[in-house]
Amino acid sequence: MNLLTVENISKSYGELVLFQDLSFGINKNQKIALIAKNGTGKTSILNILSGSDQPDSGQVNYRKGIRVSFLDQEPVMNADLTVEETIFASDNEILKVIANYEKALSNPEDTEAYQKAFEAMDRFEAWDFETQYKQILFKLKLEDLHAKVGKLSGGQKKRLALANALINRPDLLILDEPTNHLDLEMIEWLEEYFKKENLTLFMVTHDRYFLERVCNEIIELENGKLYPYKGNYSYYLEKKEARLELEAVEQHKTEILYKKELSWMRRQPKARTTKSKSRIDDFHVIKEKASQRRKEHEVQLELNMERMGNKIIEIHKVSKSYPNKVILEKFDYSFTKGERVGIIGKNGTGKSTFLNILTGRDKPDNGKVVIGDTIKFGYYTQKGIQIKEGQKVIDVIREFGDYIPLMKGRQISAQQLLERFLFDRKKQYDFVEKLSGGERKRLYLCTVLIQNPNFLILDEPTNDLDIVTLNVLESFLLDFPGCLIVVSHDRYFMDKIVDHLFVFKGEGVIEDFPGNYSDYRAYEDSKVIEQREQKEKSEPVKTTWKEPEKNKLSYLEQKEYKNLEKEIKQLEAKKLEIQDKFTDTSLSGEEIEALSIELGELSDTIDQKTERWFELADQLG
Repeated sequence: MNLLTVENISKSYGELVLFQDLSFGINKNQKIALIAKNGTGKTSILNILSGSDQPDSGQVNYRKGIRVSFLDQEPVMNADLTVEETIFASDNEILKVIANYEKALSNPEDTEAYQKAFEAMDRFEAWDFETQYKQILFKLKLEDLHAKVGKLSGGQKKRLALANALINRPDLLILDEPTNHLDLEMIEWLEEYFKKENLTLFMVTHDRYFLERVCNEIIELENGKLYPYKGNYSYYLEKKEARLELEAVEQHKTEILYKKELSWMRRQPKARTTKSKSRIDDFHVIKEKASQRRKEHEVQLELNMERMGNKIIEIHKVSKSYPNKVILEKFDYSFTKGERVGIIGKNGTGKSTFLNILTGRDKPDNGKVVIGDTIKFGYYTQKGIQIKEGQKVIDVIREFGDYIPLMKGRQISAQQLLERFLFDRKKQYDFVEKLSGGERKRLYLCTVLIQNPNFLILDEPTNDLDIVTLNVLESFLLDFPGCLIVVSHDRYFMDKIVDHLFVFKGEGVIEDFPGNYSDYRAYEDSKVIEQREQKEKSEPVKTTWKEPEKNKLSYLEQKEYKNLEKEIKQLEAKKLEIQDKFTDTSLSGEEIEALSIELGELSDTIDQKTERWFELADQLG
């Protein structure tokens, strides 16, 4: 069933043409991701779909009567309302029933109003819905329903807007970077929620695990054209590569034909026949195709890193706390050359505070941080670039110099450097305030890297960056010879870049885990198995004559209970083996897709068997 049809939409800003004559449709139960480079129109398309912007031409047609929810990157909400009032302000009829019931509960003396509200809850079957929406608020850490929206942080507002979108149960949910401002636990919960619920999704996201595990179709906007791929991220990578190879072959054939026709053109007399004129017209078409070149930009960073001495950074018994919150508690650590550390943990556990203490922007309560004489920080913060009115892109770079030193005594001009960061010469003279959010992040990243740091700190660098830029950044970081600290909720990015993790668990507890994020998740999952084993050992099944009375399991169920433990353990081991295979860079797209399917089926089997194990364990008491 078709929910939305986009017909020949176009959008321009002055001389900048984002796209022309784009058409596509969204059907029920599709989970579609839109992929494109920053600044090519992703957000404009979402704004047109949501109705907050209009196309220059073309139209968007919605199926009559469907409910649509839209999650903006920076949602606008009434600052005077509370969290609960914001939820109930929706036009969802069931939410209004629940709101009336909540109001009746606060006025128990009005028995008539309470009875009507109670009956309405039954009539609309709102009891389960109330439980579900409160679970969503709990998962998104929005437990304080009476907090004013105006007092919430940017991340809390984004989570409230997401909660509102999910609770409304829309027929079509449109999302702009839904994982921004979510910690890893929330992202994984949202991923599972989208996988299990029968939702129709249209989203822009750079989270490649999200694309892999949630989406069943990807649409790529490239050079003003749409390319649909009926599959997940692995399928998209495979089919895009095949498309580019085919285009390269066709381009080569066109160039050969062009040379042949050019030779013919030069031999023609001035007086041409009608047949010749037709061939001349064809020649001009061929010439236009032959002159087309794919604008594939690859950043090739070869920055000359400052020399690093033997002493890097030493942290000696550092403590830091705020009222009712401990961030660090006598933390000790000494960095060595070439370390690549990822930092993970729930929001509010002190990740950014730790980075600020490390770089001297904040002071510890106790202890000290000793920084080596040769250390030069490059610190990419979440605040991003500070925009100056009337400043152009090239001016931002020139604040750091006109030339940047490269390896082997070479150098590069500020203009050339910007080109490598996907800013062409025309774009370099645009005003910074005209750049998209992703383009500003890319420019800011450039200003950090060109200062030749040997100790690089990146706090959520992947927010708002497109997948093309992410791949470029990853390639650079893999070759970066200095020390690296990354705070990111992008699991794919973390898996590819870091060697070990600082896991911020709260209350000053920091665990140093020797592996990347997927290793850590596998480790955490294995702990669940260990806990079950310990429980079984500490509470052995009694063999007295009273056992049948206490044990409600039949003989076959007891046998099943014992076998499940072994089966789950074997399946968990197999899951780890499959996860390890993803590190093999030689895998083809088909092999990656097959592994992803196998891993998904295996995870479902483990969940089913674990659920059955808990069910039998409960019966055992």
